[in-house]
Amino acid sequence: ALPISRIHLQEILHGNRMMSEIFNGVWMIENASSSWSDGKFPPDMSLRLWLNFQEGRLIYHSENDTDKSQPVKTLDYDTPLTGESSPLRGSVRFDSVRVRQISEREFEILEMLGDDVVVAAYWRFSDDAKNLWRWGVGKSPEGRSRSYEELFIRQN
Repeated sequence: ALPISRIHLQEILHGNRMMSEIFNGVWMIENASSSWSDGKFPPDMSLRLWLNFQEGRLIYHSENDTDKSQPVKTLDYDTPLTGESSPLRGSVRFDSVRVRQISEREFEILEMLGDDVVVAAYWRFSDDAKNLWRWGVGKSPEGRSRSYEELFIRQN
């Protein structure tokens, strides 16, 4: 694929604003179709995403309540779709995020601590906007990396 210039990216963001908005809603992880490279994907994973695309931005909220003995883990950010850095709340592993729209249905997500990329992800929405695939690599607090593939199903 050819790199997208800043001018072309602005055309995508403005021309496809309505396109991104069809991805707004609540998304739930589908465990049977998700996996981690270390084989330790929790069979009872409970992760929900609230996605709101508006005016060239992504407003993201997630809740992970897989471990019922712990408080719900949340993650929140509001960031432009241009790859600019924005603060992220709810994690000690990352303090900022960069989101870049690379096509009508594809996004690059970088979750960072300072200038270190801790999670690099590629998101792709299905043509009917009912499924979201997330592929990526994340680094644990111990510095070990693993890849993941996660399927989310639209709930509303």
